[in-house]
Amino acid sequence: MQKLNALVTGASRGIGACIAKTLAQDGYHVLLNYCSNEAKAKLIQQEIQNEGGSAELCGFDVSEPSQVNEKFEWIGKTYGGLSVLVNNAGITLDSLLLRLKDEDLDKALSINLKGAIYCTRAGAKLMLKAKQASGTERSIIHISSVIAETGNAGQAVYAATKSGLIGFSKSIARELASRQIRVNVVTPGYIQTDMTEVLTDTQKEAILHQIPLGFFGTPDDVANLVSFLASPKSKYLTGQVISVNGGMYM
Repeated sequence: MQKLNALVTGASRGIGACIAKTLAQDGYHVLLNYCSNEAKAKLIQQEIQNEGGSAELCGFDVSEPSQVNEKFEWIGKTYGGLSVLVNNAGITLDSLLLRLKDEDLDKALSINLKGAIYCTRAGAKLMLKAKQASGTERSIIHISSVIAETGNAGQAVYAATKSGLIGFSKSIARELASRQIRVNVVTPGYIQTDMTEVLTDTQKEAILHQIPLGFFGTPDDVANLVSFLASPKSKYLTGQVISVNGGMYM
């Protein structure tokens, strides 16, 4: 029997890579999306395969609708459908509003928000057409951010794109619920990745004071929730925003 497949965007590093590994452990054939860093994506693929999992590279730019459509058509022809879509790809491009460059605004919107919309549109079509095995779930999961909920100086555009995912997801959840396709959002707080490693000790200490549990999360904390949302264990959850932030925002 052919494995159910899951596509994870931005899967070559950080949270996306961890999500991909976890879904592979759950038994999915994981399609590893990357845009420019094929070498890192290959390393993640090798790690998955070394642990007995199944993974395949799936390079395309989420901000380019022609590339998205072409790749999803290939997925449909190759696998007959899609079981899980995790829209994780994103960038920050932090800037105070008065210093914001138009090209940075366009890039953040194109990748963080429009990219997720393009992939969801194409992925939902595959999910609607596919003949799913009895008892399997079809799930779309968006990775947003605690910044979408709290806001943060210097991250107005990032917050706008990530909060846009929340409104988009709630609307799509209503559209797709009658077809038993679930849509949920995960909002990670401060997670230990290469993006947080650039923070100074002083910055880290200031952030920790805002987290009631008193420590940073790990990519596994996010990946474990995604695993749950992709599985039949969450069959009565849709249109929800679930925080993984140590209590930073309640």
